[in-house]
Amino acid sequence: MKRSDLIIPISIVVHLIIISGTLIYFNPINYFGWKSLLSINTFWLLICFFMDFYPTGRKENFFSKLHRFIQVFLLFSLGYFTVLAFKRYDFSIKHQFFVLSILSTFLLIYRAVFFYFRQKYRILGGNSATAIIVGRDRGYEKLMEIFREPELGYRYQGYFDNLISSGMDYKGPIKHVFEFIARHNIDEIYCHASRLTKKELYEIIEFSDNNLKKIKIIPDNKEVFTRAMVLEMYDQIPILHLRKSPLENTYSYYGKRFFDIIFSGLVIIGLLSWLVPLMYLLIKIESPGPLFFKQKRHGLNKKVFYCYKFRSMAVNRDSNLKMATKNDMRITKIGKFIRKTSIDELPQFLNVFMGQMSVVGPRPHMENHTFKYETSVNKYLVRHHAKPGITGLAQVRGYRGEIVKESDIINRTRLDIFYLEKWSPVLDAKIIYSTMSNALRGDEKAY
Repeated sequence: MKRSDLIIPISIVVHLIIISGTLIYFNPINYFGWKSLLSINTFWLLICFFMDFYPTGRKENFFSKLHRFIQVFLLFSLGYFTVLAFKRYDFSIKHQFFVLSILSTFLLIYRAVFFYFRQKYRILGGNSATAIIVGRDRGYEKLMEIFREPELGYRYQGYFDNLISSGMDYKGPIKHVFEFIARHNIDEIYCHASRLTKKELYEIIEFSDNNLKKIKIIPDNKEVFTRAMVLEMYDQIPILHLRKSPLENTYSYYGKRFFDIIFSGLVIIGLLSWLVPLMYLLIKIESPGPLFFKQKRHGLNKKVFYCYKFRSMAVNRDSNLKMATKNDMRITKIGKFIRKTSIDELPQFLNVFMGQMSVVGPRPHMENHTFKYETSVNKYLVRHHAKPGITGLAQVRGYRGEIVKESDIINRTRLDIFYLEKWSPVLDAKIIYSTMSNALRGDEKAY
């Protein structure tokens, strides 16, 4: 997790502390029990969620959502008075308006302090994004104005265009952009579509998808080769953001993470707490060796982590190189049962609880498989824009287990990308339901 990912949770906690502290300090001691405070704080969170209040954009500042703050606070005030009315407190309207004015002042002070320190942090180089421009067109100067604002955190590296220039920031023709991106670890690529041929645009999109780079297109009338696009406005410049997943939304990301923590916690306490000692006995009786099988896998942004399973094979040298196959001689008797019922996967809820995996997402592959498929399967690395899952859309659609032919990994990748682009809580629920149904029936590919 990046440090910047903590901005929203910290702001939420600070807001709740300010609200609770102010209401307790400036009101009679018998006004607010924990139930009343819980109701008021919950009401604040619900309003902020539905009003999309917390800052998620790089260009947001103190004034950009000030009108939204006023709307949120007015709605919150209505909820506040509603709680007081239901509690039938004998309160002074004048005093409560005073309390709310103090509260709004404290919240605005925090807002000002937050944006001030975020600006200073970015000026010092934190929360930055390296960017280049491909193709110089009318939007170039406007983009440069944005990149020059140090508080936005952009680190502009130059532009590429087939029209040779003597400008200091000119880096060369468009064909050289791929080497430059790889060498300088560029985060964001801004393309003026009017300056690129269809072939060049296609190649840049393909390169970005296969190298975990964000590409944003300043459109003209050219065709853009993808379904998942989001239109963003940078001042007056319309920019298309390709491959933007719903999980890039802060609320969606933390909502999914909250679900992962609760779900995995329940499984760990309610199931693994007694299943682990039982599996220890069953596995040890048949085959000497450790209870857990751990293996390096690639997760979010190709970050390596250890994925845990109950050991279902006899200890062997090929476990980190060779996938299990049908009638695999390495699989033990108890191993056949726990693989058929997917019990062997349950320790991965520990990975979920630790934040390395999610309950639902693209399945993580062995390191050597990632290295193989990232060069042989088009857009394979796009699936690494999300945390890997214990189960996924590809698995419930029949693409789990052994990869027998090339179409297996191609279709698995296609479904993983579809999941990223179309994610929703409802889709996750459907996948979990299908996974449980398949486990109870016994999946024919679970071997």
